[in-house]
Amino acid sequence: MSEKWTTANIPDQRGRVAVVTGANTGLGYETAKALAERGASVVLAVRNAAKGEQAAARMTGDVTVQALDLTSLDSVRTAAAALRSRFDRIDLLINNAGVMYTPKQTTRDGFETQFGTNHLGHFALTGLLLDLMLPVPGSRVVTVSSTGHRIRAAIHFDDLQWERSYGRAAAYGQSKLANLMFTYELQRRLAAHGTTVAVAAHPGMSSTELARNTPAALRLPLTWLAPLITQTPAMGALPTLRAATDPAALGGQYYGPGGRNEIKGHPRLVTSSPQSYEAAVQQRLWAVSEDLTGVTFPSFSPSGTRLPPDRPSRGSPRW
Repeated sequence: MSEKWTTANIPDQRGRVAVVTGANTGLGYETAKALAERGASVVLAVRNAAKGEQAAARMTGDVTVQALDLTSLDSVRTAAAALRSRFDRIDLLINNAGVMYTPKQTTRDGFETQFGTNHLGHFALTGLLLDLMLPVPGSRVVTVSSTGHRIRAAIHFDDLQWERSYGRAAAYGQSKLANLMFTYELQRRLAAHGTTVAVAAHPGMSSTELARNTPAALRLPLTWLAPLITQTPAMGALPTLRAATDPAALGGQYYGPGGRNEIKGHPRLVTSSPQSYEAAVQQRLWAVSEDLTGVTFPSFSPSGTRLPPDRPSRGSPRW
């Protein structure tokens, strides 16, 4: 295999079903496009269905659209139910959608927007679809994090929703750290099943719409520097695509650009921050996420009877 991994290295995806969130633009669009070109049946899970249809029209292959608003748990449940009615298996779930540096806002369920969208929405979606993946050999859950998980990042269990104070960068860092902790804890739980694995990726610095909420003081300097420090969305999508399709990828691995400081370059294995590997924090975050979303991941009783992945929500408790 070439040292510089590209879309040419993606194995044949015919017969596989891939669900990609936030796939109407940027990294998600490039991820979905590449998978469809290699033969996968791709679902663009997007907040704006009309924009999703426009994106699908620009792709080749079997591409359909599913409305999904990660800021609403009702929408997550509706989308999951629709996908379950359409497919009896899912091979790839790519948790790509996200928001960055938003002003202080809350989701429809009362969660801080970045934590609610980037982490809790994807946590719930994965839990509601995972039993369609567990019987499928080679199935993968790929969650997109960011180098932002290192910047002022911690899981603030005493104020998860930033009600006492709010910092855009710190809130983003918490959500991206949560993406990694979710991946590592999910992999620990999946290991005994031996079929589905959880992998993470980050795009480095890519030129996408994600940075539209960057503070005004930084916007102009970043515009000047962008050609030097960013890469195209197509390049930024490569770590996700490698995590999703490389036959050598293992559960619990993390892929990012191979250049200096993981800013640009072809994808390779990278290492996340030391705190992202703290198992006790991962497990606490998992328990809190189940309580906040009302979604319990599928498990199996000793008799082999599958237990339901969803349960009544306890609302939006404050942690």
